[in-house]
Amino acid sequence: MIDVNKQGRRRFLRGLGACVALPFLPSLTPGQLYARSASSQSPRRFACLFFPNGVNPHKWNPTLTDTGYELSPILQPLSPFQDKVSVYKGLMNKNSISRFDGHYTKTANFLTSMRIARTVDARVDSGGISLDQLMAQQVGSDTMFPSLQYGLDRIRSGVDKAVGFTRLYGGTISWTDRTQPCSREIDPRMAFDRLFRPYVPGKKPLPQDPYKKSVLDLVKEDARSLENQLGIEDQNKLGEYLEAVRSVEKRLENRTNLEDFEAQITPDIRKELKRMDLRIDEWAEYAEGVDVTEKTRLMIDIMVLAFWSDASRIATFMFGNSVSQRNFSFLEGVHGNHHSISHHKDDPRQLDQYEIINKWHIEQYAYMLERMDSIRESDGTLLDNSMILLGSGLRDGNRHSPYDLPIVLAGSAGGRLKTGQYKIYPDETSLSNLYLTMLHAMDIEADQFADSTGTFSELLS
Repeated sequence: MIDVNKQGRRRFLRGLGACVALPFLPSLTPGQLYARSASSQSPRRFACLFFPNGVNPHKWNPTLTDTGYELSPILQPLSPFQDKVSVYKGLMNKNSISRFDGHYTKTANFLTSMRIARTVDARVDSGGISLDQLMAQQVGSDTMFPSLQYGLDRIRSGVDKAVGFTRLYGGTISWTDRTQPCSREIDPRMAFDRLFRPYVPGKKPLPQDPYKKSVLDLVKEDARSLENQLGIEDQNKLGEYLEAVRSVEKRLENRTNLEDFEAQITPDIRKELKRMDLRIDEWAEYAEGVDVTEKTRLMIDIMVLAFWSDASRIATFMFGNSVSQRNFSFLEGVHGNHHSISHHKDDPRQLDQYEIINKWHIEQYAYMLERMDSIRESDGTLLDNSMILLGSGLRDGNRHSPYDLPIVLAGSAGGRLKTGQYKIYPDETSLSNLYLTMLHAMDIEADQFADSTGTFSELLS
């Protein structure tokens, strides 16, 4: 349970069934304290957005120019933020190489950079703590939630008989230690409620009436009282933030009613779903032509709200599990599922579809950057004070290649990282060198992370 009394100077709006953390508002801070706060940096945040199945290797890398670099076709959606984004070439996770497997050993250890153990049941071993959880250990005590883990697919159990690895490895990139994966939230409504409504695991829920009301209706009396204490500028900040909260709520209310969908499911379809180990809600999302863009953006907006209110400073999001079979035919020009298309066999038609799917992932990443860059803080924007990593554990899905991974990093961590670069490193440079550099950008002292050989000192400012 959230202990709001331990959050120091943090301000909340409270009501029956709601607890809304607020962004920093100088009007609520005593004079001397405000002078110190205004002169210090905003908190630094970190998010990792992971996508499975790699990229079209011919359309990913930027090209160098006399004045910098030109984004590739896949990366074009990032053009509005090119000065705040860096693309890295030559990095690899050396401990992901396996003669047994092409996917699981490149997913579970994406943020640990350690070798995973080959297991076939619920026993798992990722080799070590993940980057996000190491950061959460250092900064998580200052927030309501030490870290948040979101995704689109539920974690699966059982053994993938094709490679002899438990499927549990394909459903998480966050590990509190080598044998303890973090659970993920895949339902936007549950993610929103956990952020803005009191939540106690194992306890009975509150009476249903509060859950039928907007959280803003539940806290409106507290909000009115607060507004009387604020200056004009902070009133505008509060209004902008609460409007963003309500916007997400409205979009959640407009999502398709699953009960209506269930009524259309025949007994034969239910039998097939059981055979495929798919729940009805998952099948509804995996069915041909089902667009998951809105669900993805809801999850992204909830992450942004958490960062904006400082409810959390660390988050991860998985676009899909290993060997994701998500059908992307909702995108014009795509006919089939992600994993099959990634095994393109150098067929130009398959490669074109692969590129379209890759570009969709970049567009969602760009959406998050746009939202964060629009939120002003005292010393820049929310994006400026963050590090938002995007990547996949393999490069080319057809070859399961772990070399030259597709890695993008946005935000300067409050001016600690240089941005707007296309950095080309020698082949097989350790990805964990970048992770160690990011730890230093968060002012976390570490001599080494996983198999790192040092920081990228030229990136630090």
